[in-house]
Amino acid sequence: MAVQSWLESLKASKKTALIQDGKRKIHYLFLDDKEMAEEYDLKTDELIVRKWRVKNTLGVLGQWQIELGEPAPSTVGALEPQLLKENSSNPVFMRKDTKTSFQWRIRNLPYPKDVYKLSVEQTERCCIVRTTNKKYFKTFFIPDMDRCQLSLESSALSFAHANNTLIISYQKPKEILTLEQEVLKEVKKMKGSSDGEVDCKTQ
Repeated sequence: MAVQSWLESLKASKKTALIQDGKRKIHYLFLDDKEMAEEYDLKTDELIVRKWRVKNTLGVLGQWQIELGEPAPSTVGALEPQLLKENSSNPVFMRKDTKTSFQWRIRNLPYPKDVYKLSVEQTERCCIVRTTNKKYFKTFFIPDMDRCQLSLESSALSFAHANNTLIISYQKPKEILTLEQEVLKEVKKMKGSSDGEVDCKTQ
């Protein structure tokens, strides 16, 4: 089963742990040279960051791509004030999961709740949010579901709107909840070096 194969690839990867700033930071190096970095809150065990990095055709590592967590602040505007900066009132899309749901927040969406329409595209394996006033349209994927080859269900999708923010939730299926518990067990087994120690323990 795909869930099991993803778990096996996590176990087979080279892992390094670091305890820093109240977070447990795990770095994975997979057999195909892909890298994944995750950060867990030490108090709640909540996953707060997941990002990926791959090598290009020349073998050079690319930029980190954030799958879960706050988007990295753009430093371009700070270094080059004469360049055009993105309007701060533009919608900001980010993923921030809970224990039981995949969750996305889209800030700077001032329209009333009844304007938003959510749907699941089974063939494209994606979710779509659109507004009836045609002011916003976004397609997004759930990589966790893709990695485990689980089908998307419309009934798992819901949303709320408050303070100009649209909060979209997708209820995690039991296969994902079980997988996350297994991964967390593996993560907690690792001896993480504390901030300031040089020799990160690799498993």
